[in-house]
Amino acid sequence: MSKKIASARISAESSALLKELNNSLPFDKALYREDIRGSLAHAEMLKEQGIITPEDYAAIARGLAQVLEEIESGAFSLEGDDEDIHMAVERRLTEIVGEAGKRLHTARSRNDQVAVDFRMYVLRHDLEIAALLRELIASLLEKAKAHTETLLPGMTHLQHAQPTNLGYHLTAYAAMFRRDLERFLDSYERNNLSPLGCAALAGTPHPIDRQRTARELGFREPTLNCLDSVSDRDFALEILFNIATMMMHISRLSEELILWSTSEFGFVRLSDKHATGSSIMPQKKNPDIPELLRGKTGRAYGNLMALLTVMKGLPLAYNKDTQEDKEGVFDSVRTAELSLRVLREMIDEMAVNTEAMEAACMKGHLTATDLADWLVREAGLPFRDAYHIVGNVVNRAEELGKDISRMTPEELRSVDERITAEACALLDNRVSMNARISEGGTASARTREQIERLVSWLEALKV
Repeated sequence: MSKKIASARISAESSALLKELNNSLPFDKALYREDIRGSLAHAEMLKEQGIITPEDYAAIARGLAQVLEEIESGAFSLEGDDEDIHMAVERRLTEIVGEAGKRLHTARSRNDQVAVDFRMYVLRHDLEIAALLRELIASLLEKAKAHTETLLPGMTHLQHAQPTNLGYHLTAYAAMFRRDLERFLDSYERNNLSPLGCAALAGTPHPIDRQRTARELGFREPTLNCLDSVSDRDFALEILFNIATMMMHISRLSEELILWSTSEFGFVRLSDKHATGSSIMPQKKNPDIPELLRGKTGRAYGNLMALLTVMKGLPLAYNKDTQEDKEGVFDSVRTAELSLRVLREMIDEMAVNTEAMEAACMKGHLTATDLADWLVREAGLPFRDAYHIVGNVVNRAEELGKDISRMTPEELRSVDERITAEACALLDNRVSMNARISEGGTASARTREQIERLVSWLEALKV
């Protein structure tokens, strides 16, 4: 009976059900590049430390290069009976180079092997997602630059609140995505440590050089404690959390684009490339992309919760439960990267209806707070008294069937004689928007300042 290369203790053939349950090759084959790269670094270190001969190293290096070429050309199919990508690569290597291939696993366990492969994958995608976020932020800021004077009703509770500008609104999302980008970079820095050389859990008696393999693989340094290193999946949880938070922000923006593209709002028009029609109603143009982005946020949340649940009860060190760590990460990474690409494209090609936005500012008495502030500042009233006076002004505007910004000085004074023509001038929406000059405010000048600061931050980024 033939034995699997990692089953020295097991004498009976595995049950078919165990094989099916245990087989991770269908998904962890995505790590083949990382596995081969890690193996090359490990083999070179073994040679330099005198643990394997230069001849064996040369054979291993040649064989691994051939395995990589065969996988990428399709000559070596990763659809066989190997239980994971690590065993598949080692088996094929040994078929190519013989005895030398069997020496590759010296001073290494699948525990540290999978930990380093998976960590390299996650770190690579930390940077790739950060780069895509940078592109999205740049697109939002470019759109914002063109609309720092475009009036837009700012809302709370989805009710008209105060006048803002569209550039300010888009810059708010740029600020959200900046935090997301910084989280991915922070995670990269924190987790840029190599588990390779930890072996099963306690290190190895072979005279290995973990510093060398860490440098070779692009890590800052080796991990501190081997027992922790082979069982740690914080790096995977972090990318899942970072993606889930980012997708929440994407979902919020998507929700607004869905609302803004309706007939009721009419603020934006999505490109036909990013919408679909109805199978029965020929007039329909459905915002499928933002709806899909909103929906895919749920799967990102689910992947995070799944791995948190897997990890919560595991004793040290490695446990087979952590085989469940990869599919959710692979899925969330694919979802995140596709979502960022399509969202950026949609923002770039979205048309803005400035007239509809400005017309919407004439509903909801957006400048009521400006009148209250004027009464505090010019008439010396306590804010709460001014607040109630303006409430009466709004009631009068409703009776007249007009927005507060359209009331005449006489109509305002009929409510309270302390309200002068000067106060009336402040009720213009554009005047109100530009009056909010406090740092971080919506005045066009402050909006441009925020955009400039974000652009400067983007230009200084090393991603």
